[in-house]
Amino acid sequence: MISSLPDPERAPLPLADFMQQATDAVALLKALSHENRLLILCILCKGEKTVGELEEMLHLQQAIVSQQLARLRADGLVSSRREGRQIYYSIANPLVQDVVALLYRMYCAPKVAQITP
Repeated sequence: MISSLPDPERAPLPLADFMQQATDAVALLKALSHENRLLILCILCKGEKTVGELEEMLHLQQAIVSQQLARLRADGLVSSRREGRQIYYSIANPLVQDVVALLYRMYCAPKVAQITP
């Protein structure tokens, strides 16, 4: 059993606040639960990108990238800024970088270590 997990019965927050935090966590996890959205967030953790750059890096059609960015923007996970004709997307919620880093350590880092001579 993991002892560092919070105990809802002895949480420092009132139960209603604890439940709201759980709801917020579920919303974040739902946004991360699509492969293309997760890949987009992984890339954006390294710095802002345009739709075209994401499209090229992920080998996805522009419509697919735009659809996923719209969902991420609606969820408050990414933000955008316009520069001339280009729109740049970046991470808006700092929790995203923490979660993506954790997922990288869990799923990607061991694989990279296995193939590195």
